[in-house]
Amino acid sequence: MKLFDVYPLYNVTPVSAKGIVVTDDKGQEYLDFYGGHAVISIGHTHPHYVKRLEEQLHKIGFYSNAIQNPIQEELADRLGKQSGCEDYNLFMCSSGAEANENALKMASFITGKSRVIAFNNSFHGRTSAAVATTDNQKINAPINKQQKVTFLAFEDLENFKIEIEKGDVCGVILEAIQGVGGLDEPTTEFYQQIAKVCKDNGVVLIADEVQSGFGRSGKFFGFQHHAIQPDIISIAKGMGNGFPVGGVLIHESITASYGMLGTTFGGNHLACAATLAVLEVLESENLIENAARLWHYFKSLAETIPQVKKIKGRGLMLGLEFDFEVSELRKKLIYNQFMFTGGSSNKNLIRFLPALNITEKDIDVFFEGLKKELAP
Repeated sequence: MKLFDVYPLYNVTPVSAKGIVVTDDKGQEYLDFYGGHAVISIGHTHPHYVKRLEEQLHKIGFYSNAIQNPIQEELADRLGKQSGCEDYNLFMCSSGAEANENALKMASFITGKSRVIAFNNSFHGRTSAAVATTDNQKINAPINKQQKVTFLAFEDLENFKIEIEKGDVCGVILEAIQGVGGLDEPTTEFYQQIAKVCKDNGVVLIADEVQSGFGRSGKFFGFQHHAIQPDIISIAKGMGNGFPVGGVLIHESITASYGMLGTTFGGNHLACAATLAVLEVLESENLIENAARLWHYFKSLAETIPQVKKIKGRGLMLGLEFDFEVSELRKKLIYNQFMFTGGSSNKNLIRFLPALNITEKDIDVFFEGLKKELAP
């Protein structure tokens, strides 16, 4: 049997990693400024993370959600306090796509309606309704296109109101900072206006924090830069530092009922231990504050490079936009400078999504390598 060939692969085979250093099978070290799609939030094999998982594995790794699981309750309590979202309830799942799937399902349950408003260049996952709300027709199969989804541009408040007032919208799903779409973000005024329109019309507002959550933007959640309160928040990626875990925060005004949502693997003991480890390290090492601080340092260096046309994002969810496609530049950074970076649907953009405990020195090394590859 062979692997189903759906991934174009770089010729690198990692075998170990520590912090932001990834080592391949030939002993070559690479600096990881991408974190596997913003997943590595506290660094590869962080000692506290390894210890937490190892201790849990020696006790119990998994059982279904049909039994009491106090570690889930511990996680919900800590997540609520640390994120400032104590007035939400937690449902655990296993991925960002599953989180968004459940968020959209909840919106439909609550309202009894089925149409969704999403935004141009959005990415919310690759399953059923989640992929239908993703603005990429290449990954939408006919079965996904049966979903009722309307795509709008950021800042188009007039058409947003027109669509909402048709009366058939169950939910609006929005990334505070777009990930795959290229780090575009709405203004605070637009975010606050759509939140108000949703509330006035009984429409559920879903904040997709799968990539921007858990401190990456310099606040715990990206929407917190805009002082709004979503009805539902989806989370994943950085919350597990590599362990497959996701979740949905559902405002306490929304009533649960048995069987409304369900999952086999979500909220298992190991997943909760991994997420607790991340929360503990974020707090003990002040990593959200570090992300906010390094954002300004990164921008100060990026502004000295004439080829950079635009600096996008917040915290350590950042992008550099050029006036040329960056695929070859990213290859040179891997094979010549031994650095991982990310791409996006914006072919002119390099994404910078490292662990939140990087330093100014690490950023210096990144820009030194970038300058070498941009030199004539």
